[in-house]
Amino acid sequence: MQGLTETTPAGPGQAVGPPDPGQAVGPPDSQVSPRFAGHTTFARLPRREDVPDYDVAVVGVPFDSGVTYRPGARFGPSAIRQASRLLRPYNPALDARPFASQQVVDAGDIVGNPFDIGRASAEITAAAEELISGGRRIVALGGDHTIAYPLLKAHHRVHGPVALIHFDAHLDTWDTYFDTPLTHGTPFRRAGEEGLFQAGASAHVGIRGSLYDPRDLADDAKLGFTVVHCDELQRTGVDAVLDRLVDRVGDAPLYVSLDIDVLDPAFAPATGTPEAGGLTSRELLCLVRGLAAANLVGVDIVEVAPAYDHAEITAIAAATLAYEFVSVFARKPA
Repeated sequence: MQGLTETTPAGPGQAVGPPDPGQAVGPPDSQVSPRFAGHTTFARLPRREDVPDYDVAVVGVPFDSGVTYRPGARFGPSAIRQASRLLRPYNPALDARPFASQQVVDAGDIVGNPFDIGRASAEITAAAEELISGGRRIVALGGDHTIAYPLLKAHHRVHGPVALIHFDAHLDTWDTYFDTPLTHGTPFRRAGEEGLFQAGASAHVGIRGSLYDPRDLADDAKLGFTVVHCDELQRTGVDAVLDRLVDRVGDAPLYVSLDIDVLDPAFAPATGTPEAGGLTSRELLCLVRGLAAANLVGVDIVEVAPAYDHAEITAIAAATLAYEFVSVFARKPA
């Protein structure tokens, strides 16, 4: 459905009919319907059921039963949607009209059993696989980082082993927590064991903070990741890191998993395991925009726990990052 022009949906209470052929349904005109009014979909976009088809779906995954410290990321999707109301239809940084050149929808939430991590994982995989069928792409709003594993499994079923860029303060390749194999600290260990991503085309970015043991780094290296520490980004700069990442992933289908705690707590206080010394919002936005050169197929943004937020700082960062990823999709035909 690439190459569309944009129209606006009907206002609240009005029927939404099928759009004219060749037109994408975008957000309401904010000069007619103020941003604080109307449905709280992501960026006030149409719901999946409001249009006949879509290219990109923004979908919530309100699951946080895998956290090991602060809970509350189950409320992340709703907070990110609320903070997305201010987003506008033209992205000057990427010279993109992300809601006009492709049909973007809010697909609601994927429901996962909050009392059974294994069952929830299977439910998330099935729902995500259906959403990305036929070349469609998603930006998943978590939820804790446990959801990256079932989302990777869905993308593997459609694309085969993907390249993986993981923005995070933490490796998330530990083996178990309290003998539980799948938590928000283990998704990439499980994914690596199952071959869901290409070991030589994957990277952690933003890693910092304390570890349990030096073996944590050795175990991670066995999975094939390269690590871009926060201090390396500080020394070499964004452009050098981007060159390294784009060269590493090549033309492979790329999946990006972004834990909001990759940002310093000054820019993202509302997260489950904050670590001092992180990226700035500006640095992270530049890194995301630089991925327009890659073959991006899917994204998750996780670990926004709004109970710890102040003035929507973290939710605004997450909503803006989601918008940038949708804009990258607009620059790269499916």
